[in-house]
Amino acid sequence: MTVHNVSAKMSGTFLLGGDLKIDRLGYGAMQLTGPGIWGEPKNPDEAVRVLKRAVELGVTFIDTADSYGPFVSETLIKKALHPYPKDLVIATKAGLTRSGPDDWRPVGRPEYLRQQVELSLRHLGLERIDLLQLHRIDPKVPLEEQVGELALLQKEGKIRHIGLSEVNVEQIEQAQKTARIVSVQNLYNLAKRDAEPVLSYCEQHNLGFIPWFPLATGQLAREGGPLDEVAKRLDAKPSQLALAWLLKKSAVMLPIPGTSSVSHLEENIAAAAIQLSESDFETLTNAVKG
Repeated sequence: MTVHNVSAKMSGTFLLGGDLKIDRLGYGAMQLTGPGIWGEPKNPDEAVRVLKRAVELGVTFIDTADSYGPFVSETLIKKALHPYPKDLVIATKAGLTRSGPDDWRPVGRPEYLRQQVELSLRHLGLERIDLLQLHRIDPKVPLEEQVGELALLQKEGKIRHIGLSEVNVEQIEQAQKTARIVSVQNLYNLAKRDAEPVLSYCEQHNLGFIPWFPLATGQLAREGGPLDEVAKRLDAKPSQLALAWLLKKSAVMLPIPGTSSVSHLEENIAAAAIQLSESDFETLTNAVKG
C-alpha cells in the first residue's frame, strides 16, 4: 500500500459529542516523548515534522495527555501546530501522575484535576479543551467527585466535552449520572478485544471509542499467518490491515496510531485507503477469538 495520494479523510467522519466533526483515523502523540514516555524526544525536530505532516495528511483528531513527558507532548503540539487549523480537534487527558519513566499513578483529587486542566490549557495554547478525558479512575476518590470537577470546568467554559479512559460499562453509566460522557478510550486491537462490551455500549449510545495500542498484531503477523497472507494479497503491511480492520469494525471507532517517524506516520495514514472485503474482514476477525 503506497502512501501517495492518501488522506486520513478517506477513513470517514464521526461527530464527537454530536458537534465536533473529525476524521476517524487520528494520531496519538504519546510516542513523541523520550524513552518510557518521559522527558524530551531524542529528535525534537522530527517530532515537529511528524505533527505537521499528520495535519498535511488530513488528520483532524490528535490525542495526547498531560502525563506524556509530562507535558512534553502537549508543548510539542503547540510548537508545531499553533495557531491551530480550525478543523483540528485536540484531545488531552488528566488523572495520571508521573515520577519517572514508565511509572504511572492515578490521582483524581478534584484540585489536582483542576490544576492539570489549567496547565494543559497553557501548554497547548488553548482557551478551551475540546475533549478532556479522565486518564484513569482514582480508586481512592469517589468517581462522582472526579467527573464532577470536570463537569464544573466544563460549565466554566474550559472543557467542551468529557471522556473516560480504561473503564467498564458500569463505570461509564456511573459517570453519566454526573456529566455527559462523549467518548471512551480503552485498550483494544485486533489481537486483544477484552473491551468488546464497552465498544458495544459506545455503539448503542453513539460514544466515540478510541482504541489505544491499535497496531498490536503479535503472532498474527508472523510469516504465513492470517495477516501476512492478506497483507501480501492486498500489497499492504500487517499494521495497515490492523488499522483497516478497526475502521471497518465499527462506525464509532476512532483509531489513534502513534509514531515518532514521518515515514511510519505515512504508512499508518495509508491504511485509510484500504477497503477490506467481507471475506478478508472475517478472516482477520476469526484469527483471534475474544
